[in-house]
Amino acid sequence: MNLSNPGQIHMEEYNYSLPDERIATYPLEKRDSSKLLLYKDHTISEDTFSSLPDHLPADSLLVFNNTKVIQARMHFKKETGAQIEIFCLDPAEPHDYALIFQQTERCSWHCLVGNLKKWKSGELRKEVSAKSISTMLTVRRTQSNGEHHIIEFSWDNPAFTFADLLDATGELPIPPYLKRDTEEADKDTYQTVYSKIKGSVAAPTAGLHFTPEVLADLEAKGFGRTEVTLHVGAGTFKPVKTQTIAEHEMHSEFISVERRTIEALQKHKGQVIAVGTTSVRTIESLYYIGENLGRNANTDLKVNQWQPYQDGSNLLDKKMALQNILNHLDKNNLNRLLADTQIIIAPGYEFKIVDGIVTNFHQPKSTLLLLVSALVKGDWRRIYDYALAHNFRFLSYGDSSLLMKG
Repeated sequence: MNLSNPGQIHMEEYNYSLPDERIATYPLEKRDSSKLLLYKDHTISEDTFSSLPDHLPADSLLVFNNTKVIQARMHFKKETGAQIEIFCLDPAEPHDYALIFQQTERCSWHCLVGNLKKWKSGELRKEVSAKSISTMLTVRRTQSNGEHHIIEFSWDNPAFTFADLLDATGELPIPPYLKRDTEEADKDTYQTVYSKIKGSVAAPTAGLHFTPEVLADLEAKGFGRTEVTLHVGAGTFKPVKTQTIAEHEMHSEFISVERRTIEALQKHKGQVIAVGTTSVRTIESLYYIGENLGRNANTDLKVNQWQPYQDGSNLLDKKMALQNILNHLDKNNLNRLLADTQIIIAPGYEFKIVDGIVTNFHQPKSTLLLLVSALVKGDWRRIYDYALAHNFRFLSYGDSSLLMKG
């Protein structure tokens, strides 16, 4: 594989047959009773997820994505009876996630709109009640760009924050491939037990297998643990529809990493195990943010999708790249890095920080499958054939794997 030209990868080479009955529509009753596929030194075996700590390298540092899924889908009814769905994707004004959830009068989001043909103009309104108080929520479309729209939300009771409004009237957006409506139980089962920071519209599903018992076992066995935040966007479900990935535009996602996590990654001498593809994308993006800061201290803190494959990249060692970020935080008196990443990790990619990944089984012809293939040096099909032959459950509510770098 030519590292400098991953755009020529043909997506048909990353296709496989996934019968509907192998897609897990619901989670198991006990999270950590799921099956765990193990891939190390090109050998495949299996166990139960509760035994994960027994299979990790002794010097492992695990990195978890602590994002929390928001109830991002809202339904409105026009006077004509037409049903309009608004799906909040990411903040427009204010742009900061923490700030937008604290708003008490108005805010704007980039959104998808369902049944748009029935909402040509005008405002949509609905009364929202919670905690024995109510407010009138009004929405209007201020700007449109293709299928994305900027929607302004306003309400007349400052006792409500926007976070309160979402909790009161929003619906948790479970993946479309589950082919069912959201149920009350999903509010619990579609969140990781360590979720903290609101912002995702999809769960970092590798983390759904962890229980307090597994986390306690990791701590008892002396494994290191740290966290990052990547708010998963709806683009995570976006299939690659082009023949090659050259024309596929990766969605941009917001990342937040505390100084102590960057320091832990810089100092750690053992294996770094990312819990989920979102953690991989965040950790590996740190390297390229550090690379950018090394070239220009005033650079935009964003990684574009092709940066890892461009001439002049990949020249720093990990410690120097991370030190550049620490220097940036010191210079600006910050304890947290806020950035955006559009990184695409595809076969030919050379991992800078991550040595292994805990991850579920992904859709055919997806960028997530490309990431897995990059980690295992193209051996993904043998892994997936094993999973299909040994009754593993697939996708968000499915089983898990521990894959060590090939």
